[in-house]
Amino acid sequence: MTTTIPPRTAGRPVLDAPVDPGAPLAAEVRRSTATRGRADVVIIVGAGAAALSVATLLTTRLIPAANLVAFVVITYLLFLALYGVLVAIEDDGRTVRDRLASVVVHSLAGLAMLALAFIVVFTFFRGFQALVHVNFYTSDMQKAGPLDPLTVGGILHAAAGTLIEITIALLIVIPLGVTCAVFLNETRGALARFVRTVAEAMTALPSIVAGLFILASLVLTLGLPRSGLAAALAIGVMMLPIVIRASDVVLRLVPGSLKEASYAMGAPAWRTVWHVILPTARSGLTTAVLLATARGIGETSPVLITAGFGSGLNVNPLSGPMVSLPLATFTFAGSPEKTMIARGFGAAAVLLILVLVLFALARVFGGRQAGELSPSGQRRRTRESLRDLERMNARQRVGVQRGAQPG
Repeated sequence: MTTTIPPRTAGRPVLDAPVDPGAPLAAEVRRSTATRGRADVVIIVGAGAAALSVATLLTTRLIPAANLVAFVVITYLLFLALYGVLVAIEDDGRTVRDRLASVVVHSLAGLAMLALAFIVVFTFFRGFQALVHVNFYTSDMQKAGPLDPLTVGGILHAAAGTLIEITIALLIVIPLGVTCAVFLNETRGALARFVRTVAEAMTALPSIVAGLFILASLVLTLGLPRSGLAAALAIGVMMLPIVIRASDVVLRLVPGSLKEASYAMGAPAWRTVWHVILPTARSGLTTAVLLATARGIGETSPVLITAGFGSGLNVNPLSGPMVSLPLATFTFAGSPEKTMIARGFGAAAVLLILVLVLFALARVFGGRQAGELSPSGQRRRTRESLRDLERMNARQRVGVQRGAQPG
């Protein structure tokens, strides 16, 4: 029987061809994987320069009353039109639409980043005069007035109030939110659908409504004093739907094979949830809690309605007004005095740092999929596996020794 060798394809190297050891190696050519080449960059720069020139001509000669916003809008529209024309010279209509959509999307992303950078830079710039003083972090406003310099007074009472209120809110929200998310994932029926609908609707609940709810139900009806506890309950109302929805999404990512294996080994439902589902989704649940904390830590109106405003440090959440950083920022920035405005922007800068840190932690903890272990978790799992192996080997050696002994 003869074997037919397939013909060689033109332009393709033969993988099984003999290689001459003495032949010089061909230089490797780096292949570019960029989506934009030099021609695309030239087209974008040319369209931008032409749009800027034409917009300048229009706003100075034909529309002299145009302001800066009109100039930017005209320039951007001209850029899109010119860019589409230049791309259409060499490509078809589908490519033109794709390039225009890409430009619009990148422009919106750049606009969002520009707005974020402006907010951060402007806040730190206006609050820099207060941030450089040590007393700003170690003193309250009980002995400081609107006319006092920045070397007197600080935001210690607001920072302590924020930490106390958010801690109480987390102690209430975390068990309720995670338990509700487990209930939504492990049960089926009309009640689960109703609870999921209510949780989704509460994510859009205005903060002022949450404060009014606690004020009407607990403060005015049950006689709970206006204090840090009431403010923490109002903040918890805002954080609870976020924890429920985010935890619900994370728990859905847990592989069903893990739960089926647990049930197949005879584990009850509660043990499966406690030892399989929750540890697998630990990183996602942490992200949900951090996102809810970042939302609750920036609320102003619920604290103002339920806790009031005070200038002194109060660490008792059961009585007396308790100020938070957002409320202090709102109060200080509304003053006509420059020193109070600087204190307000300084408090806003501290609050901004806290929120950015929380979102960064959420990004770090949420970067892993459900069930994916961190490097420390992988090392811990390796150590536990080695201990199990040693224990099994020791048990096997004991069995061999017992079998070798004479009966």
